[in-house]
Amino acid sequence: MVHEERSIMAAALSIEYRVGDATRPTGDGPKVVAHICNDIGAWGKGFVLALSKRWTEPEAVYRRWFADRATNDFRLGSVRLVQVEPDIWVANIIGQRGIRRGSGGPPVRYDAIEEALSTVADQARTAGASVHMPRIGCGLAGGDWKIIAAIVERKLSATHVPVVVYDLP
Repeated sequence: MVHEERSIMAAALSIEYRVGDATRPTGDGPKVVAHICNDIGAWGKGFVLALSKRWTEPEAVYRRWFADRATNDFRLGSVRLVQVEPDIWVANIIGQRGIRRGSGGPPVRYDAIEEALSTVADQARTAGASVHMPRIGCGLAGGDWKIIAAIVERKLSATHVPVVVYDLP
């Protein structure tokens, strides 16, 4: 009986993986589409292209947020939620330092992603939303999915926020 309860709890805390497009999240209820942005105002490669093709608002908000960064909270670890449909928001997460791999390694910043996902979790719980994403931080940002998945589990799944990760076919 104890083993069975642990299995059920482990399943409740896991990430659900689906083949599909994260810009077209499936399921019932409100949804947050999370993705990683850089901290230099560059928008034009990777998953953001799919976002911009589907909705114009996330890019426009990101560019304004960056342009006014001297007077706002634009920094690594920050997040802006942008409503794109009545029940869908996009979370622009600043989780990448620059856009190039350098002596400091890949641009991904795990601590920034962790901080931002705490904010996303709070917002998602308040809205009763699930969180949908590609394998954030692993494309152009150069992150390791094992590390990021552990952060996603700790910050979202373990706090009872349903998470769906999409892999393109």
